[in-house]
Amino acid sequence: MTADAVRVLLESLQRGETSLESAAAALSARPAVADLAYAQVDLDRRSRCGFPEVILGEGKTAEWIEGVARELHAAGQDVLATRIAPAQVDPLSRAFPAAEIDPLGRTFWYPVAPPMPPRGLVFVVTAGTGDIPVAREAANTAKYLGCRTETVVDAGVAGLHRLLRHLDRIREADVVIAIAGMDGVMPGVLGGLIDCPVIAVPTSIGYGTAFGGVAPLLTMLNSCSANVLCVNIDAGFRAGYAAALMVRRIHPEPERSESRSSG
Repeated sequence: MTADAVRVLLESLQRGETSLESAAAALSARPAVADLAYAQVDLDRRSRCGFPEVILGEGKTAEWIEGVARELHAAGQDVLATRIAPAQVDPLSRAFPAAEIDPLGRTFWYPVAPPMPPRGLVFVVTAGTGDIPVAREAANTAKYLGCRTETVVDAGVAGLHRLLRHLDRIREADVVIAIAGMDGVMPGVLGGLIDCPVIAVPTSIGYGTAFGGVAPLLTMLNSCSANVLCVNIDAGFRAGYAAALMVRRIHPEPERSESRSSG
């Protein structure tokens, strides 16, 4: 049962339209799942985890993504999909003309209502220009989950002054997402200069001995800066999602209005 359905049930109970036994039976039922044969859509995730289920576009047909998106949207939940392939963009654009699709960040966003004012600040920093697609995935995820975001690109330690010139702005952040390939040094350097969590994202950008992102991954896992945490290779979504959870704790979301939660 979704949070919206629970609210309706409790209001009915309060008005005396539903018996206590019926309400108890409904509340003890298994979490709401929409069975689409090719997907079991979790409609209860927002009430459990704070955010609705996010669709991973990789490996799915555009029709499957569309089906899950329509199910979530009908349940009054915002729809975020990641790893949208080029071949999926046109079909999804036709199916959802009002959706926001970022081909570079490979994200799809279809909200049920205009967004609430963004909270906090997630600052996204890339070491190189080649890291921008992962940065866009991270920044889009954090933005769509309710955070204010800023991005600085191409600020790697090969030209350390490029990073230092942005420090005053970066220090205003609640969470920083630092994205780097090659040797992966930048997040650790940045972590030693600021006092907030740094979510490090290794990317698969780099020459042979970067091993498709393994070298920066190991560097970030072994960072001397104690505030640096590391996610998987190219995992911009995971970094943006974790950052949004942190911001949500620091800046609690206002109560949702009926118009926003009704779908």
